[in-house]
Amino acid sequence: MTENANQQHTDLPTAWNPADEEAALYQRWVDAGYFTADASSDKPPFSIVLPPPNVTGTLHMGHALNHTLMDAMSRRRRMQGYEVLWLPGMDHAGIATQNVVERELAKEGTSRHDLGREKFVERVWEWKNEYGGKILGQMKRLGESIDWSRERFTMDEGLSRAVQTMFKRLYDEGLIYQAERIINWCPRCMTALSDIEVDHSDDDGELVSIRYGEGDASVVVATTRAETMLGDTAVAVHPDDERYRHLVGTEVELPLTGRRIPIVADEHVDPEFGTGAVKVTPAHDPNDFEIGRRHDLPMPSIMDERAVITASGPFEGMDRFEARPAIVAALREDGRIVAEKRPYVHAVGHCSRCDTVVEPRLSLQWWVKVGPLAQAAGDAVRDGRVQIHPPELAKRYFDWVDNMHDWTISRQLWWGHRIPVWYGPNGEKVCVGPDEQPPSGEGWHQDSDVLDTWFSSGLWPFSTMGWPDDTADLAKFYPTTVLSTGYDILFFWVVRMMMFGLHGMGHRGAEQSVPFQHIYLHGLIRDQHGKKMSKSKGNVLDPIDWMDNYGADATRFTLARGANPGTDLALAEDWAAGSRNFCTKLWNAARFAIMNGATTARPLPAVEDMTEADRWILGRLSTVLSEVDELLEEFQFAKATNTLYHFTWGELCDWYIELAKVQLSGDKADDTRAVLGHALDTVLRLLHPFVPFVTERLWTTLTGSGRAPTNEGVAGGGASLVVADWPKGESLPVADPAAEGRIDDVQKLVTEVRRFRSDQGLKPGQKVATRLSGPGFDAVAAHEEAVRSLAKLTEPGDDFTATASLEVALADGTAVVEVDTSGTIDVAAERKRLEKDLAAAEKELKQTEGKLGNQAFLDKAPADVVDKIRVRRDTAAGDIERITARLESLPES
Repeated sequence: MTENANQQHTDLPTAWNPADEEAALYQRWVDAGYFTADASSDKPPFSIVLPPPNVTGTLHMGHALNHTLMDAMSRRRRMQGYEVLWLPGMDHAGIATQNVVERELAKEGTSRHDLGREKFVERVWEWKNEYGGKILGQMKRLGESIDWSRERFTMDEGLSRAVQTMFKRLYDEGLIYQAERIINWCPRCMTALSDIEVDHSDDDGELVSIRYGEGDASVVVATTRAETMLGDTAVAVHPDDERYRHLVGTEVELPLTGRRIPIVADEHVDPEFGTGAVKVTPAHDPNDFEIGRRHDLPMPSIMDERAVITASGPFEGMDRFEARPAIVAALREDGRIVAEKRPYVHAVGHCSRCDTVVEPRLSLQWWVKVGPLAQAAGDAVRDGRVQIHPPELAKRYFDWVDNMHDWTISRQLWWGHRIPVWYGPNGEKVCVGPDEQPPSGEGWHQDSDVLDTWFSSGLWPFSTMGWPDDTADLAKFYPTTVLSTGYDILFFWVVRMMMFGLHGMGHRGAEQSVPFQHIYLHGLIRDQHGKKMSKSKGNVLDPIDWMDNYGADATRFTLARGANPGTDLALAEDWAAGSRNFCTKLWNAARFAIMNGATTARPLPAVEDMTEADRWILGRLSTVLSEVDELLEEFQFAKATNTLYHFTWGELCDWYIELAKVQLSGDKADDTRAVLGHALDTVLRLLHPFVPFVTERLWTTLTGSGRAPTNEGVAGGGASLVVADWPKGESLPVADPAAEGRIDDVQKLVTEVRRFRSDQGLKPGQKVATRLSGPGFDAVAAHEEAVRSLAKLTEPGDDFTATASLEVALADGTAVVEVDTSGTIDVAAERKRLEKDLAAAEKELKQTEGKLGNQAFLDKAPADVVDKIRVRRDTAAGDIERITARLESLPES
């Protein structure tokens, strides 16, 4: 062991303890400025903007997955010599944040209305400054290599200026307008919602069929929302429906109201559905609204913003869900109910923030005319300026952008970007830009609504870099390189960024106006059974708990190993435990190498001077490097990390290091130290984007560069693995098929001997005299010392007598393994153990065959249960055959 190795060894604890190391390592990276991007650099740019988490949020598994993948991309590109900007920030989350603060006020016995708008907004800012952003600290704990110097907030001064600029520009171009339309209304949050802020679920309700009119002049309509009949202004039928043609143009009496309403013909009606006649409530249904516009129908609203009935009569003042059964009861008493079906399962919209049933409502709102913007967003993907990964999800993107409805952007909230429109005393309407003075004087007032949160987050890729100013960051880092996000917000956020980016940055030309060049869509996190996680099911996994129990690296590696593009990821906690074991395996391997003088300072020996084991491991490493590079370029994180996992554990740790132990005691010891040091160095670099903490700790110890956190080059790339060079294939020997074939044979021989030893009842560490022979063995005879060491085989003595033998088919023929087990095992005890195992296997076989022979059981049992019993039967039969053979091979005691 060299003096340097001794020093390195004292720096490395016997075990990796994440809790003791991670925080200090992360702070070292931040203090050294490794994550801070330089817009003046001449390096090629790589940029990602963090999908801004809600200011109210905490890190959940979905965040942890996406952030791990973004960090892996950023760390790798940084090591490859790119100027990397990973820009962080938070979203003000209008509805969610306002709800949180309103709940706090309720605990104090007050409300936002008691405070007034100005004081309430001040209170929200106080809450944000004190409690908001908890997730940022959790992100640091995950090890995210984010440029914290550029942190932004969707309500900060610069982003507010960008929002006002975009609104003004779209307004002046006629792409933002005000109109009265049917919108989704949340009676709890008291605001309009866009279509994508509504979650639909199949709920139990009732379908009520109601007769309007009398005798031959009557029609029957069906509804799940009986209370809305108070706002009916027509009954519609299809113009070609012979059943109702004679009634078109006539009127029927609307039950319970005394009003008469017309019967109109409209092609929207499906004559095959229900009775072929539909009630028309233009102020409370989007389809009815369109019918109402075509036929110039009145549009009375019969509910207020809290979904309380306002129509005069006996139901006035009732909540909609109180009014519904009351109206049905009144109709029943009046003989108007033709049929009732309950439960009737149908799709119901719920507010995505509070789960309240959404109410369609006629309302004056602000809208974005999305037609030309959506067209541009579709064209950017169609012509290849933006690529979607995996490509099969592009269809979902086109399905959305090609069929977008105008977007409701006004929200009846107090927390958010106030709409920059002022109204005058004589009906004037003025939109004010950020550098303009709003009109003042008696009677002038600003619109009370705020903008949808997605309006400001739609500007995120360029507003965070200083737009509308022409900044150095925009010049260097826009368009961003990759957008990484879950496929579930493809419509919420991705499309909006595409529309605004292409419009706001259009002056830079087609190629430079897109907000990102690649869209990587990962799947959603599910439990180990593929079920959606929810608190009610008790199957939610918390990344903070995982980091507490297993460390950040194990959490990250588990998530990356399941990240196939566009595919949901099923998780179980024991997988995190497995990743922790991988980190421990890597730690132990590196510690062995370091304490035995493995170093990167010593140059690799010439290929012709290397042993076959050395040529094999470096050749395999060269192949793995090439495979990993190719996979990561294609966003195949799961395949890349699994390739690294199996190579590191199965080939480097389990085989090469064991072979190296033999070589370290021979005349090739120094060459082995160099090969092992370089192999370990390369593996640590390849793994660093996914497990940054443990690799940093090991690499800085291996290279002796852990005491000087500077950007100056040491050991091929810096005092930290964060800024070390990414491995290059030309630094490693190419694959050597002959060496690989020989080591494959060594592995096969050792594996079969180990299995044979187990069958013979030998303990794992028990050495046994063995004779090795045959043409297959002769081909690998140069590795005899390693084979004997790995398989715990000693040289046969003069009195050697084989008691058992094994033949192993290798590439160049059969290897014969003859073992003398006499004196190494207690034959009587082994026979007793085997007879006990045989009896258990025979009992299992009898029980399973009995069940499989029972036709009544087979007829009733689920198929998967029967399949499991068949597997148990086949396993028992195999065990009986194996144990019997072993018993027959035992010598007489």
